[in-house]
Amino acid sequence: MALGGWILTGATRVLADADDHPAVEENVITEVSVQVGKITTATLHGYVQGFGTIETAPATADLPAAGAQLAAPSAGVVTKVNVLEGQHVEKGDVLVELNSQAAAAEVARLKKLYESQNTSLKNLQDAEAQLALLQITAPLSGTVVRVNAKPGQAVDLTTVVAEVMDLDRLAVSAEIPSREANDLKASNPLEVLGEHPATTELLFVSPSVNKDNDTVLVRALLPKDSGLRPGQFVSLRIATVVHTNCLTVPVESVVTDESGKSVIALVKNGEATQLSVQAGLKENGLVEVSAPEIKDGDAVVTVGAYGLPEKTKIRVQNSAGDETTNSPDAK
Repeated sequence: MALGGWILTGATRVLADADDHPAVEENVITEVSVQVGKITTATLHGYVQGFGTIETAPATADLPAAGAQLAAPSAGVVTKVNVLEGQHVEKGDVLVELNSQAAAAEVARLKKLYESQNTSLKNLQDAEAQLALLQITAPLSGTVVRVNAKPGQAVDLTTVVAEVMDLDRLAVSAEIPSREANDLKASNPLEVLGEHPATTELLFVSPSVNKDNDTVLVRALLPKDSGLRPGQFVSLRIATVVHTNCLTVPVESVVTDESGKSVIALVKNGEATQLSVQAGLKENGLVEVSAPEIKDGDAVVTVGAYGLPEKTKIRVQNSAGDETTNSPDAK
């Protein structure tokens, strides 16, 4: 009896024997090893991303600006510095005094005379105004972050002698390319990313474009105790659109076919079938997809989706701990 053997060639195996009998061909069903995930329902956001700078909050209808650089109200010589950097001060506290001793004594003298009706109110007010020109006071309650004056130093109206900030009232400002700013508006959610994340919303979107760099200025107030510091450079993102209860798949499961269409490989009864979908928002490793044939809980190919034939027998080989079932019939 002649000896025979199986030869596997592509998807066909051929039976040949030693007596040169005609070969018999038998089709072999090829299985492709893949990993799968599930179609899930989620809420996705569309973002404009950028970089911003932390600064003190600007003035509002109810509050003054949260930062101030203080200059001498008149030329003079510093006679006394009443604060240190890092010290908390209240609005109206005298931070730096110029050669004001004589002016202060004159105010005290005129107050006594006015009480005894021996001078006019105008004379007293003029003396008080002169004293005010020689005392630099805090325009807001906050922290002294800089002192640039010392006793004996001559100063004038251009000399910044101190700086005060309310560190509980900070803001973030950013310049967004104008081509990305069309969907921005006040109240859009804004997230500061990084070591000290913070969530807030846009307060201001400039109606004009900076012609020097083709950007639009935006600003948002930050929550108290954000952990951020004035002058810090941060990355941020602004949500411009929200899609709730949309169908999503892992981003690696959406591939582009030869015609340029987005497709997924839908898994059912041990087969993966290509299906054209409309891809939408992407966030956190998920991408929004829509097609009449899909529903929440359907299984799709993730690893191995690229280049998969239109309809293919598959063997699911998900890694341990994957939430999706390893059964080829996963739905």
